[in-house]
Amino acid sequence: MQQPGYGHQPPQAGPPGFGPPPPAYAPYPSFPAPALQVPPGPDFLAADRHNSVVVDAAGVSFEMLGMTADFPWPVIRSVHYRESPNGRTLLMVGVVHVDGRVYECVVDAKRREGLQEWFGQLAAVLGHYRPMG
Repeated sequence: MQQPGYGHQPPQAGPPGFGPPPPAYAPYPSFPAPALQVPPGPDFLAADRHNSVVVDAAGVSFEMLGMTADFPWPVIRSVHYRESPNGRTLLMVGVVHVDGRVYECVVDAKRREGLQEWFGQLAAVLGHYRPMG
């Protein structure tokens, strides 16, 4: 007995399938997405020509060379910041995600006084939104 090759089976005689598809259902009405209600509170902004860090009631946002990364407070385990170890006036901010991933952004303050001012502002804003760290 000769059998057809794989994938070339003869049609099977038998009961018909499930029939034609049902008529299209009426689409659900679309509702506009509710606007994110962010309560007013203190905010922090540090920016240079290429990068920026924003901390506000919504969370932490990094912008690096035109790309943005937003971290809402519920997905943030902790936020760390420090000065560049090589003595430059760089603010280094790190966000630790709840799954353990770490994201960093570096912003150039240009002057030591500007960096110290950023440290004071950032400490106050983080203390407001994350009092336990």
